[in-house]
Amino acid sequence: MKGKISLVTLGVHDLDRSIAFYRDGLGFETHRHKPGDTCVFFALEGTWLSLYPRRLLAEDALISAEGAGFSGVALAHNVASKEEVDAVFALAVASGATAVKTPRDAFWGGYSGYFADPDGHLWEVAWNPFTDLT
Repeated sequence: MKGKISLVTLGVHDLDRSIAFYRDGLGFETHRHKPGDTCVFFALEGTWLSLYPRRLLAEDALISAEGAGFSGVALAHNVASKEEVDAVFALAVASGATAVKTPRDAFWGGYSGYFADPDGHLWEVAWNPFTDLT
């Protein structure tokens, strides 16, 4: 198996609300999306992001759609400076994200903050002075 992730799918409760957050708020461009589609794809640098109704995603995986608390997963968006962390974080919150941890110096020597998208999916925005992940 190749060591790569080609697609991340987020199960969402309100597809239209999530499309508005990612497309209109964060500026992600949709790929071949038409009104009424039950799934949307965003081509990102190095991978793809898709949004799919949570109930249907759970059904496809043969698991319960119920869930609560921390899922054990955080998506990360790395940028080139502390100032860029602050700017991306502010954009996300202005677009409807919930601030979880405001950006600050991190114990590991970088700078990061966390926000949750409208469905509670956790995103870290970070600057890493040791490894260029941008």
